[in-house]
Amino acid sequence: MRIAQEERITKETQIRLSLDVDGEGKAEIDSGVGFFNHMLELLAVHSGMDLTVTCHGDTQVDFHHSVEDVGIVLGDCLKRALGDKKGIARFADRIVPMDECAALVAIDFSGRAYLNFQADFSGKVGEFDLELIEEFLRAFVSHAGINLFVRLLSGGNKHHEAEAIFKGLAKCIGDAVKIVSDRVPSSKGVLE
Repeated sequence: MRIAQEERITKETQIRLSLDVDGEGKAEIDSGVGFFNHMLELLAVHSGMDLTVTCHGDTQVDFHHSVEDVGIVLGDCLKRALGDKKGIARFADRIVPMDECAALVAIDFSGRAYLNFQADFSGKVGEFDLELIEEFLRAFVSHAGINLFVRLLSGGNKHHEAEAIFKGLAKCIGDAVKIVSDRVPSSKGVLE
């Protein structure tokens, strides 16, 4: 069973997160940040993972600590749930449209953390600073040990741009973690 849960408590955030890689795409999200809740719900629904997140953060300062720390905990949980990654597809890529926008996302569960993020996310959607999307992704890949490439191919409405990226990420995660064999997908024999 590819399930994990994690708790992280700092002076800035208190987070509880659980996930089931082989779930049904159910989401129970309360990050304290409305727009981010929406993005995490998309991640669960379109990846097929069940995801529960509760975060109490210092949102009176801003949303940075909450968003980044959820990325840390999500990465830790996914890494733990996948274990030695035996049998996973490992790689995936998707182009996902969202109305006038489109995003290209490619992923490798290599064990090596690297983010290549090519999108101009300045400004806000509501009260949410869009630059936090990159911060979330950087924390997530660093803790999950994922190589992630994100490029916004066609821009427009900022909400739609963010949705295209999160849906693309979700579809890639869902594709890459599928069990397709009985071996670790690496010529080295390990994915660390």
